[in-house]
Amino acid sequence: MNFLKIAGCLGLLSSLILFSCRNNAPKEASVDAFQVTDNFLPEWTKNSNIYEVNVRQYTPEGTFNSFSDHLPRLKDMGVDMLWFMPIFPISQTKKKGTLGSYYAVTDFRKANPEFGTDQDFDNLIQKIHAYKMKVILDWVPNHTGWDHVWIKSNPDFYTQDKDGNIIDPINAETGESWGWTDVADLNYDNKEMRAAMIADLVYWVKEKNIDGYRMDVAHGVPNDFWLEVSDTLRKIKPDVFLLAEAEIPEQLNNGSFHACYGWSFHHILNGIAKGEKTVKDLATWRKDEFSKFNQGIMMHFTSNHDENSWAGTEMERMGDGHQAFAVLTHTYDGIPLIYSGQEEPLQRRLEFFEKDNIGFANYKYSAFYRTLNNLKKDNPALWNGKNGGPVEMMADSEKIAAYSRKKGDKQVTVLINLSNQIQKTKINTDIPEMTDVFTGKKQAFKNGSEITMEPWQYIVLSK
Repeated sequence: MNFLKIAGCLGLLSSLILFSCRNNAPKEASVDAFQVTDNFLPEWTKNSNIYEVNVRQYTPEGTFNSFSDHLPRLKDMGVDMLWFMPIFPISQTKKKGTLGSYYAVTDFRKANPEFGTDQDFDNLIQKIHAYKMKVILDWVPNHTGWDHVWIKSNPDFYTQDKDGNIIDPINAETGESWGWTDVADLNYDNKEMRAAMIADLVYWVKEKNIDGYRMDVAHGVPNDFWLEVSDTLRKIKPDVFLLAEAEIPEQLNNGSFHACYGWSFHHILNGIAKGEKTVKDLATWRKDEFSKFNQGIMMHFTSNHDENSWAGTEMERMGDGHQAFAVLTHTYDGIPLIYSGQEEPLQRRLEFFEKDNIGFANYKYSAFYRTLNNLKKDNPALWNGKNGGPVEMMADSEKIAAYSRKKGDKQVTVLINLSNQIQKTKINTDIPEMTDVFTGKKQAFKNGSEITMEPWQYIVLSK
């Protein structure tokens, strides 16, 4: 059995249990408790955002070439970094649905022929770089599809039961399958498998000049492997960017990753939308959870491929407040994510194992996201990690999120009514005259001023 993996998952479970307990702690107003000890973020990520690309569903053709036609408008929308969901061939054995899952990989060095040729993807990488944008690949280190060559050539690369049968990933809490029956669990006790995995990771950085990785199920892979990966890749490309699908402080604090998922933050936002949590829970989160991260950044989002397909669209989860929550994720401390179609906006769940074209037509929210992306780029107060300013809460309110971020003489002040009713609050500091980035109107507030906000209204002031 893969005991290292099981230990890692148990550690994650303990963290989640502790997080659940801490949510019952007394809620306090806060000034940012997060202090970066070493600004190790790549220079190009200091004011970046991320855009997740679902190639299969992006266009009617679902190809690299057809996606490339969208690069000019994405550049115009202020997109910096394109995260591609896995672009590799998909296993047919035990596949789910008609087309199978992107995450059931058969070859880590090839492009999915349904999306185009290897050369098509090479051309796409070059075109993206020509637009001064970056490329990160979604990597699947926890498992492979059942058609992967390792299944036959190196069965010892996989976790096996007592009878020697390769198994799919197991939930360490229950000892039962996660239900990911279309993939085979990799065995991280095997050093040869680790070396082969790292060689494949090196290939895309060294030979294809990609700019980084989003590591799928990073919480299910031993931390010592991530140390080896980051050390190896940085020797080849010092400014490579590494994003963990995990929320484990050690993985950022030890330098393995630059960024991780802001799951706990996201769940608070969903809770606020449902009326189960309040703005004060954000202050508690900063004090009890965010403060555990000594360096690096969190990725904040209102949607991604998992949320959209399995938990529901941002409209389902956040209702009429979905844009207000997007303002929060783009101006709070963290790197913001936009998922394919949010600029349309996409108002349905995309099929995961079938063809389901987004159907771009209106791009109604493009200007909204362009404004947020350009603000992030242009105002250093919103820059990522140590590059930006801390979040300072400006009001004692359960419904209105009021905060400022300052860096030198630069400042961004944000007020968001996170409720479906008119709300009032008093500001506890002077706010100098600044410009609302959405309306162009200049506003200033004195300490003690009462502010009235319409349901889901947001004001974003910049200096």
